[in-house]
Amino acid sequence: MDAVIGIRHEDKYAMERRTPITPVHAKKLIEQHGIGVVAQSSPKRVFSEGEYLAAGASVEEKLDACPVIFGVKEIPVDAFEKGKTYVFFSHVIKGQPYNMPMLKKMMELGCNLIDYECIVDDQNKRLIFFGKYAGLAGMINSLWSLGQRLKEYGYSDNPFLKIKQSQHYTSLKEAKEAVSAVGRHIAENGLPKELQPLTIGFTGYGNVSVGAQEIANLLPSIEINPSQLLELNSQENHPGNVIYKVIFKEEDISRRKDGSRFDLQDYYKHPEKYENNFEQYIPHLSVLMNCMYWDTRYPRIVTKSYLKELFSAGRPKLTVIGDITCDPDGSIECTHKGTAIEDPVFVYDPATDKPVMGFTGHGILVMAVDILPSELPMDASVTFADALFPFVKPIAEADYRGRFEDLALPQAIRKALILHRGKLTPAYEYISKYL
Repeated sequence: MDAVIGIRHEDKYAMERRTPITPVHAKKLIEQHGIGVVAQSSPKRVFSEGEYLAAGASVEEKLDACPVIFGVKEIPVDAFEKGKTYVFFSHVIKGQPYNMPMLKKMMELGCNLIDYECIVDDQNKRLIFFGKYAGLAGMINSLWSLGQRLKEYGYSDNPFLKIKQSQHYTSLKEAKEAVSAVGRHIAENGLPKELQPLTIGFTGYGNVSVGAQEIANLLPSIEINPSQLLELNSQENHPGNVIYKVIFKEEDISRRKDGSRFDLQDYYKHPEKYENNFEQYIPHLSVLMNCMYWDTRYPRIVTKSYLKELFSAGRPKLTVIGDITCDPDGSIECTHKGTAIEDPVFVYDPATDKPVMGFTGHGILVMAVDILPSELPMDASVTFADALFPFVKPIAEADYRGRFEDLALPQAIRKALILHRGKLTPAYEYISKYL
């Protein structure tokens, strides 16, 4: 076997249990493609060391013999080795300040960096992602959070109390069965009158939103548009045994400052011309699932100042924000940080501008787990590895010593090569201004 790849032990988060290459995929690489596989020893990876050994891989404390290393999350600065190729979610393409030291180190060592987030097809559609699992786990967690928060409000027998945090299910199948059981209960027995109409809003319509909606659809639901949401509370005789779903697109979330017609391409090119259009919908939502892409060029959708105004009039309808986007101080301004799986929620008090971890306190409950797919680690890893598998052989066998233009890599992987021999490739030279 000439080509050898390594699978890193994940060490950024205590509860990170995912892997980019499962034992089943390792076995195929070894037997079908003649590629050696070394799994770094890990006490917490969702697949055991024995499963990798049974697949024909070796298990080692270090990956010294591996010129190409696959991981999931960012790698510690002192773990990089000279001239090696690393494939992981680097979180550097927005110039994220917290990862610039890592990128600098890789440049100093002449490393190659391939980022999963940048592996796209000709239409720039991502090919390898965990996003759907972020949505799946995020929606399960948000329904669990809703049950716990409603209990704090005095609804001690609300049906959502039967839902657990995602990490406590052995599989996605088990989690779906639990949510479906709650759905049947709601269909047969209804919701407390005070909670009607119960509404869930989703920002965005990509992979994350699709995953979140897949879970929400296990409840008896009716989909309405944003304008219908504004009229919903004024209507009488709502069916008490359904949930209302609303999907918000860019034109619902932002509007042009000059009052002219919304234009999507103009919005992408000139976000500074746009302002928040979302606040009108917030008082009508019970749960907000934030599933959209956001960066600092775009208007925030929920600001601290708006929450202060909302809560000054008493306890609002909005009970839970599931911030799957999880940008610190970002589109949901009160998301001050991503939370850990073992401490997943906080209550933000607009009056004091302070968060308190847990379910109690005055304010809005926010679920903002930073690594949601790791709450469903086995299902997420298998799906991810299925998508990655076709690219592993060309990544492992490429000769990175030549010129960037001459690299024998699939186009999708070439697009995702951020560093080649320690230098930013042409599409990513803009990152230098952040260094």
